Amino acid sequence: MEFDPTRPKWRQIRDAIARKIENGEYPPGYLISAVQLERDFGVARATVQKVTSALREDGLIRTETGMGSFVTDRTQR
Repeated sequence: MEFDPTRPKWRQIRDAIARKIENGEYPPGYLISAVQLERDFGVARATVQKVTSALREDGLIRTETGMGSFVTDRTQR
């Protein structure tokens, strides 16, 4: 991914993941791996934490302690 220097990286990554969730590429229950995000986007853990926090606030993922972060099933709301 080529980053836009005028926007925060975490916001661009959040938007990219949100698009994948919305188009079904990341279906409900899909594990959003912090380690994989670090590798895929070449960013630090702190950036990934901002991304997952924003996705959680938007209701796109849920985090289970000791298990990870998973895409939510928005059809069950």
